[in-house]
Amino acid sequence: MIDCIATRRRALAAGLFACALTALPGVAFAQARQVPETREQVTLSFAPLVKRTAPSVVNVYGARVEKRPQNPFMDDPFFRRFFGDGGFGVPRERVQRSLGSGVIVDAQAGLVVTNNHVIENMSEVKVAFADKREVEAKILLRDPRTDLAVLKVAEARNLTAIELADTDELQVGDIVLAMGNPFGVGQTVTQGIVSALARTQIGVGDAQSFIQTDAAINPGNSGGPLIDMKGRVVGINTAIYSRSGGSVGIGFAIPAAMVRLVVDSARAGAATVRRPWFGARLQALTADVADGLGLDRPAGSVVASVVEKGPADQAGLRRSNVILAVDGVAVDDPEAFGYRFATRPIGGTTALTVLRGGNRISIPVKLVAAPETRPRDPVKLTSRSPLAGLTVMNLSPAVAEELAMETANEGVVVSDVEEGSTAADIGFQKGDIVMALNGEPMATSRDVEAILKERRRAWEVTISRKGQTITSVFPG
Repeated sequence: MIDCIATRRRALAAGLFACALTALPGVAFAQARQVPETREQVTLSFAPLVKRTAPSVVNVYGARVEKRPQNPFMDDPFFRRFFGDGGFGVPRERVQRSLGSGVIVDAQAGLVVTNNHVIENMSEVKVAFADKREVEAKILLRDPRTDLAVLKVAEARNLTAIELADTDELQVGDIVLAMGNPFGVGQTVTQGIVSALARTQIGVGDAQSFIQTDAAINPGNSGGPLIDMKGRVVGINTAIYSRSGGSVGIGFAIPAAMVRLVVDSARAGAATVRRPWFGARLQALTADVADGLGLDRPAGSVVASVVEKGPADQAGLRRSNVILAVDGVAVDDPEAFGYRFATRPIGGTTALTVLRGGNRISIPVKLVAAPETRPRDPVKLTSRSPLAGLTVMNLSPAVAEELAMETANEGVVVSDVEEGSTAADIGFQKGDIVMALNGEPMATSRDVEAILKERRRAWEVTISRKGQTITSVFPG
């Protein structure tokens, strides 16, 4: 009874307050509430949009067969007599599987975009459509730098593609839908808004500027599209921020501009993505440096070094220059610059806004592919040594660009590390530069192969990793 009286008193007070306000000049009120007269006035649904785009969203399945090491006891006929050739009931082979999502971006060519980590190391890939069809798919192009991959389905009949949007039109607050196959439960749609743009410090790939959304994204959504209200792909869902493994409302998508670059490279038949080569190393602008330059905030990238005769050098960029914008779009850090520069088409020029000597100037830079100044000559190292299992190749600007290295232009680089190999167990990594073996400088991949054929009691290996020189000694 007391609660009812209190409620009535509050309602009466609110009514009297509203009446008093109506007497005040200049006070406007919203339109009075009324009963809806049509179905359209009460129905708000994304169903028509989902119905139009759902046929373009697919599930991506990957598989590979891993061989287990044979039990050493199986070499003995006595044990095989009792336990058979299988080895204590443990299968000799194991199938590893992956599950993700994808989206059809070219119906005529049968091209599907997904995340690279969904099909990484997989020997067999299948695509399942919304109508329950399953077909084999061929991996046309993998790009670990952006965590994107392009597949070609074996049967390109009755496919529906979704248009890639211009992500420069996207704004914070826009409504978006995330589509995919979370946890393998089947095609699912979630709705949210664009929470932020140009997120760069995510730790997924490089040359990125992620779209952040609060639309629920969970394991299995990877590779699925982020759709705008016009039914266009604005991004590819690729990562979440979570401590539990489930969605907490912070998801990240690769912008459609980067997706378009990867798809165009696949259409052209390229084995790798062709990006413009800048030819300079950048560093983030610190607050102290920004203050000294008279900038109101630490936003921009400082040129730390320039490759001789590279595009940046030929354009006239020098150390300590600060890059503030690309084609008029502000870039707050080196990652944002890398994304904006990488999505420019090769063959033209781009205008950089540069701070030099306290003045802002515009510098045109040519958009050219990184040159392969010498044959890469890849060699897989198989001889008994601490480097066994590595594939090494000769460095060039083109190789450095593919491996997302900075301004290294010569030397011998590790391009691949075989899983389970001696080199992998030691800790060698893709991108390591082999500088010297037992004190002898290594200039080419064949130099490394030749010296490792010798039998040594010990190996002194000197490598360069992200600018740091490391020397270690291993038994022969």
